[in-house]
Amino acid sequence: MILTCTGTPGTGKTELCKELAKQLKVKYVDVNKIIDKYKLAESYDAARETMVVDERKLAKALVALIRKGTSMIIDSHMAHEIPAKHVDWCIVTKCDPCVLRKRLERKGYPKEKVQENLDAEILDICRSEAEQKGHKTIVVDTTRQNAKRLAVRLKKLFS
Repeated sequence: MILTCTGTPGTGKTELCKELAKQLKVKYVDVNKIIDKYKLAESYDAARETMVVDERKLAKALVALIRKGTSMIIDSHMAHEIPAKHVDWCIVTKCDPCVLRKRLERKGYPKEKVQENLDAEILDICRSEAEQKGHKTIVVDTTRQNAKRLAVRLKKLFS
């Protein structure tokens, strides 16, 4: 089983993915570690305080990992870039924009980056892109849910 989890930064992907991987007894894949391991960051965007990654190269590296045959959950706001034919389900995390703003500010995001991510959340960019790419999506609202309870609910769907 191959699960991906996408969503705007700060919506709770990592916490949910780690808990779900534990409950399903599957491998947890942190895409940031893949980016570092295969040196997929091409440059640094100082204005956004983030690395610029070639999404095609990232998808290729993740498909190679998937082909090894291990069940896994892949955690990244770019996880939906993996071609849908390699993925069973794409979980999309969502969060109320007021709560998301507080989460991003607590993480120390600059004002412009907070606004950019709020805009992405309001416009439902990750879900929209995942569905445009043919993924079967499950939308999960993390606003007032803890990861453990959400993982229990999702586990029932995937077991």
